[in-house]
Amino acid sequence: MGIVIFDGVAYGMLLFLIGVGLSITMGLMNFVNLAHGTFAMVGGYAASVLMSRAGLGFFPALAAAFVAAALVGAVLEFLFYRRLYRAHPLDQVLLSIGIVFVSIAAFTWAFGPGMQPFTLPAVLQGQVSLAGLQVGRYRLFMIVAGALVLAALLLALGKTRYGAMVRAAVDNQRVAGGTGIHVQRLFFLTFTLGCGLAGLGGALSLGMLGLEPSFPLKYLVYFLIVVCVGGAGTITGPFVAALLVGIVDVAGKYYLPEAGAFLIYVFMIAMLLLRPHGIVPRKGLS
Repeated sequence: MGIVIFDGVAYGMLLFLIGVGLSITMGLMNFVNLAHGTFAMVGGYAASVLMSRAGLGFFPALAAAFVAAALVGAVLEFLFYRRLYRAHPLDQVLLSIGIVFVSIAAFTWAFGPGMQPFTLPAVLQGQVSLAGLQVGRYRLFMIVAGALVLAALLLALGKTRYGAMVRAAVDNQRVAGGTGIHVQRLFFLTFTLGCGLAGLGGALSLGMLGLEPSFPLKYLVYFLIVVCVGGAGTITGPFVAALLVGIVDVAGKYYLPEAGAFLIYVFMIAMLLLRPHGIVPRKGLS
């Protein structure tokens, strides 16, 4: 049971890393961005290509994945997303799901339909003893990485001027603009940050989920569940939701493999009935 919980927490940390950017952008911009998984895929492919073809190390490749996804996000925000911030949600859905299908076709053409090659660095291979359990080093690394990102986000959004502006814009964009906050620029920076975090999660998913062109569509429901159950516009909500989703999913596949992903949907329905506004309702970003 202990190893199941540990693996579930590691999986949940990965979902958190990818999904937290979606929570921020949905909470701040009220933009239904179904293409968030595309930015995770961009980061994953960037890391894979740099490691397998350019000989870059794993840890520099993680940084490169963040930068690549952030740059692609910045370009798409400037060209497309900002034009639809005040549009009907259906228009936002059509744009973002269109980006998903275009990205799937483009990456299939460029890299083929198969899984991307990936080899763990020696330092993250094998197992280590933790509280009497033999746990994978890579999964332990993902838990540590997720905890560090959570701490960094809470610190940045709670203790910095940038975080104060983000919280003000989440509460009331019009009032925030009236106090001199450049809301459009804030949107741009926040969207870029969210895309970069998704790219980091996509790179980390190479060693756990694998990566193929259908990735943005295959895991879209998981990202949306994390955000909706946790509470859009918060940090701690998606974190708690991601851990719960990860544990439920891993435990379900271990103890009830015939049920498949059915337990995840049962969990989602139950949580939304109990907490329709999310585990952590939005009150600024927390």
